[in-house]
Amino acid sequence: QVQLVESGGGLVQPGGSLRLSCAASGSIFSINAMGWHRQAPGKQRELVAYITSGGSTNYADSVRGRFTISRENAKNTVTLQMSSLKPEDTAVYYCHVYIRLESGGLGGYWGQGTQVTVSA
Repeated sequence: QVQLVESGGGLVQPGGSLRLSCAASGSIFSINAMGWHRQAPGKQRELVAYITSGGSTNYADSVRGRFTISRENAKNTVTLQMSSLKPEDTAVYYCHVYIRLESGGLGGYWGQGTQVTVSA
């Protein structure tokens, strides 16, 4: 019904940059919010950043000033530009969307996750 395609994960050196993208498709009427969460080994999944349909953004304190989230509404995509990466940013990053379906219902959907590894 709804599909999320994530891209951009990989290995990067500390201080480097990486860009994650997530594209949503399917029976979507509108996207209320779209963003990224991450889960590091031994830790709970945590919010990284999200952006609402109105353009409001929210960032985890640990990434504020280094990460930038943006969206292309016409393409139902969200992008996370990550800069000044640190080893502590190493995690599996998950795209999440909260969607108004064409049927009128509401639903939240997770991507499969993409690995980001920050290491020298």
